[in-house]
Amino acid sequence: MTTIQYMHVILSAIMMIVLTTPTIFACSRILWNNNGVGVFSSRTMDWPESTEPTILVFPSGIERDGGILAGTTVFQENPAKWTSKYGSIITSVYGIGTIDGMNEKGLGVHGLYLTATDYGKRDASKAGVHAGLWAQYILDNAQNVEEALALNEQIQVIMVEAHGREASIHLALEDASGDSAIIEYIDGKPVVHHGRQYQVMTNDPSYDQQLEMLSKLDFSKPSSDLPLPGNVNPRDRFQRASYYVKLLPKPKDSVEAVADVMAIARNVSVPFGAPYKNFGVYNTEYRTVMDLTNQRYFFELTTSPNVLWFDVKALDFSPGAAVLQLDPYKNKLAISGNATDAFEKLEKAPF
Repeated sequence: MTTIQYMHVILSAIMMIVLTTPTIFACSRILWNNNGVGVFSSRTMDWPESTEPTILVFPSGIERDGGILAGTTVFQENPAKWTSKYGSIITSVYGIGTIDGMNEKGLGVHGLYLTATDYGKRDASKAGVHAGLWAQYILDNAQNVEEALALNEQIQVIMVEAHGREASIHLALEDASGDSAIIEYIDGKPVVHHGRQYQVMTNDPSYDQQLEMLSKLDFSKPSSDLPLPGNVNPRDRFQRASYYVKLLPKPKDSVEAVADVMAIARNVSVPFGAPYKNFGVYNTEYRTVMDLTNQRYFFELTTSPNVLWFDVKALDFSPGAAVLQLDPYKNKLAISGNATDAFEKLEKAPF
């Protein structure tokens, strides 16, 4: 074999690995529901490119079709169709669906990537909701975790893709009572972890395996010398966030509590340029915090020095009210702090 032929074989093998290996992304969710002040959650969005986030306000009374993705019908047989019962403030992904948000009843939802996701073969006996609208379906129709889990049993989530990437996600839910749930689809079946104790979620492996690995660690004697997983992979982030959330001191008020959960989200964020195996870089694009007790939504773009927050109680969620949007990339320096009045009106709801 000549040198040129040998190089051709090597390059072909490398290309085959690149083309057949799933892209790995990362995110982290932290819930603090045992602090005596309120219920607070935070998440990071870690991605190899911009997810083109837009912060949107949806009033109640919006009609939706679970089989339509950005104006295109992705499946026709028995799509779920509903009119939203509750208004919500959300962060969109690629302009096609909801990846994070809370509704007017204090229910929060976070979509994170999970490679093992398998929604199963289409079962037309159940109404279908494509994965881009899964989180929005729950926000539109449920006022707490219990209701969300019951509603989820009535639908089938359908895989879709955007920008060449499949929507392989699992959901973390929490409500103003402090209840929590994790929903994953493994081997075509939903796996649910329901209880206040489920405070942290990242990505791979599946939640069962994450909990098993965590159970083998001894965090009973915290100290600055305790060997703590410190890299950017989802196992390390899961363990690190689980360790730090248990060490948080009781906050003086809700403002301090928001800062506390944001601090952990920043601790488990992926720095710019941090490598992950041979998959390249997927640094944190933004972080959000939900104050479910006082109904405030916070958003921090990692390329901006400002944190935005929105008073959810001041928003108009009545049927027929305007759909609002805010692009956090447009005015990085011009908008800071309370941005409740910084939204622009849309003529119609996206998705």
